[in-house]
Amino acid sequence: MYIQIEPLGPIISLAAGILILFFPKFLNYIVAVYFILVGVMGLIN
Repeated sequence: MYIQIEPLGPIISLAAGILILFFPKFLNYIVAVYFILVGVMGLIN
C-alpha cells in the first residue's frame, strides 16, 4: 500500500491553524511539531 505524502503539508498546516485558534496557550508546541513534521516530510520526499 502506497501512502501519498504530497497533500499532508496543507492538511498539517490547517490542523495546526485550527489548534492554535482553540488552544493559543500551546502555540510553541504546535509550531514546533509543525516544523518537525514538515521537515521530516521534506527529508522523505
